[in-house]
Amino acid sequence: MRLLAEVRDTIDTWESLKAKSSSLLGLIQLAQEENDGSLESSVRDELSSLQTELGKLEFDLVFSGEYDNRSAILTVHAGAGGTESQDWAQMLLRMYLRWAERKGYKSRILDSSPGDEAGIKSAMVEIEGRLAYGYAKTEHGVHRLVRISPFDSSKSRHTSFALIEVLPEADEDITITINSDDLRIDTFGAGGHGGQNVQKNSTAVRITHLPTNIVVTCQNERSLTQNKETAMKVLRARLMDLEINKQAEEKARLKGERISAEWGNQIRSYVLHPYKLVKDHRTGHESKDPNAVLDGELDELIEAFLLSTVGDNK
Repeated sequence: MRLLAEVRDTIDTWESLKAKSSSLLGLIQLAQEENDGSLESSVRDELSSLQTELGKLEFDLVFSGEYDNRSAILTVHAGAGGTESQDWAQMLLRMYLRWAERKGYKSRILDSSPGDEAGIKSAMVEIEGRLAYGYAKTEHGVHRLVRISPFDSSKSRHTSFALIEVLPEADEDITITINSDDLRIDTFGAGGHGGQNVQKNSTAVRITHLPTNIVVTCQNERSLTQNKETAMKVLRARLMDLEINKQAEEKARLKGERISAEWGNQIRSYVLHPYKLVKDHRTGHESKDPNAVLDGELDELIEAFLLSTVGDNK
């Protein structure tokens, strides 16, 4: 249903754009036929509005990743530095919650570990909405803060670090579908201790799952049907374990290499003293209003990074 709503929204957007374009074309033709220069201002306004809307749709082309349209699981980890870094982690958590609110996303804190004196040691947030992961994934990395510490009586300048990790949310729980054509089922006589034949009938079952070459054998039950049911149950469990391991590998790939929250690894710096500046080190994009950024105005920084990756996605 969510996918259906998203597709309908996309269609409605393009249909609306088509209707506005046709209306504008009609207005231009009317102005030409009537030689009416008074319509020029209206034409310019309509054209500017269409160009802005089309520009937004064109920007959506940067979201070509398989998981971009999923919800995001964003985790904040305080770096080394005790209270300073834990307070910084709290500031980042607030920033992302405010950003999600500005985007019209739903967000909720799934887990949080409070700091020793202030702030948080870590927190996990679920962010739901269109292209939530596509946007949020750009924040993965180390974030650095430079400021006068509110916890230092000498009012000295401190540098703090926090790590942001972002993962796409799984669509649903793992389900296993077994195609009967993928199975080779052999029956044979059940054997007892010493290998003697305890039943002349073929009640034991050996099931081979051909795509994975997993083999399951069962001969403990009294009947062929019972042994087959038990073997299928074991096979499902084996396939479930295989799928979980695959997802764990994919999760590790998406999560990327483990990054330490320390000097040299930061993707973005937030400087509150001796000057005010937020700089993304990946793109060079800067904002001279860190207070606004920390209040959730992240889109300029995020969009600058996404545009810088367009060539990489082709």
